[in-house]
Order: sequence, then structure tokens, then C-alpha cells
Amino acid sequence: MSLQNGETPAPDAEGTGPGGGPDAGTTPPPGLCSPPPPGPGAAARRRGRPRSEAVEQAIFEAVGGLLDEGVPLTELSVERIARTAGVGKATIYRRWSGKEDLFVDLLRSLEPPDPVLPGTSARDDLVALLESLRQRGLAKRSSALLHTVFSQMQLYPKLWDAYQLTVIEPRRRLGLDAVRRGMERGEFRDDLDVEFVNDLLTGPLLLRTVVRPGSTLEPGLAERVVDTVLEGLRPRA
Repeated sequence: MSLQNGETPAPDAEGTGPGGGPDAGTTPPPGLCSPPPPGPGAAARRRGRPRSEAVEQAIFEAVGGLLDEGVPLTELSVERIARTAGVGKATIYRRWSGKEDLFVDLLRSLEPPDPVLPGTSARDDLVALLESLRQRGLAKRSSALLHTVFSQMQLYPKLWDAYQLTVIEPRRRLGLDAVRRGMERGEFRDDLDVEFVNDLLTGPLLLRTVVRPGSTLEPGLAERVVDTVLEGLRPRA
């Protein structure tokens, strides 16, 4: 989206951006894109530059404010986000390759952290994973911003794909690994398909969170689901 009525982006909060330093005039290509490839040593400079939490929070709040105003995800350009946050576009592109990556990080910031698995048994690991799903379901219900983004995300293929790749798939791998460990340790039958078993475990939580969002997500639900499913997974005598 181009600037209108002669507007220019606000000065970059880190002292760079349009008219203020080496990032002036940088206009990345449209879509899911990256700025020009960095030269030698750029990675080291990025690692050495502390990320400003205040700047990132301002950017997240700008996105949230625009969504609250009814601006669709598809109309949120990096230029508009930067202007609303009071930073230069270069500040955003230093942190994210494009707005899809920014939106995924915003979603991550609103959700509970990924669980730390106890490792004491496959059952305990699976309970921890399902409890994390339950907490995420509660977070989605209590956050108007999460609800707004999720309601639009599947209509925005690039964002949906990025979210699947960077958020959903890593969590799914945690579940698959926990099921495999249970089979290897003899806690579960080893003649079943690992992905099918994982779907049996996560299905009830996803049903209550996505398909029937008015369903209860009561404490103890994770243990109840795991113990019920595991009754059919125990090795046969």
C-alpha cells in the first residue's frame, strides 16, 4: 500500500528509517518478501543488536489497534503498521521478513508458552501436551484479538501456511514423539499408526476448541482424555 496525501512514515524509534539513516528509501517487494540479501557479517551484527521489547510491543499494539478498528488482515500493509506504530518500515523488516511472520509472532505472544514435558512417562508427556492445548483454547476464548485473527486467518493462505509451519507442526511433532516413546518403552501397543494415535488424543480438545467453541474446557480434561484413550492402547496380554 502506498502512502497517501503526502504522508511519510514516522521516524524510526531506533534512529533509522525514511530520511534517517541507512534504511531510508527501502521498499521491499510486495507479498511475503524479504529485504535484499545481507552482506558478510550481517548475521553477526543482528545477533549483537539487542531487540527492543518496547518497539516490538508498539508494533504489536499497532496491529491490534488496526484490527480492532475493523481493518482486515489482507489490508494491513507493513507501511500502514509502521506508520501506526510510529516506526520506520526498516524497523519491521529487521525483525520479520514480512507481515505474515509478524502476524505469527503476534499470535505467539498472545498464547501460552509451549509446554515443558516432564519425561517421566509417555502418559505424563501427553497430559502436559493436552493441557497446553486446553490453555490455548481458553486463551483464544478470552482474547478478542486472537478470535479476530483466527476468524480471518484461513482466508489468508500465506498467513495460514506460515502459522501451520511455525506453530502447529512443531507442537504436532511433540505429540508424535511422545507417542513413539510410549511404544518404544512398552507403555502402548506398537502395532498402531503413530499419527492416528496422536489424532485420537488431540481430537477431543480440538473439537471443543474449534468445532464446538461453546463446549467446556474444564480442569482435568487433559488427564481424562489421555487416560480414556490409553485404555485402548495398552499392550495386550
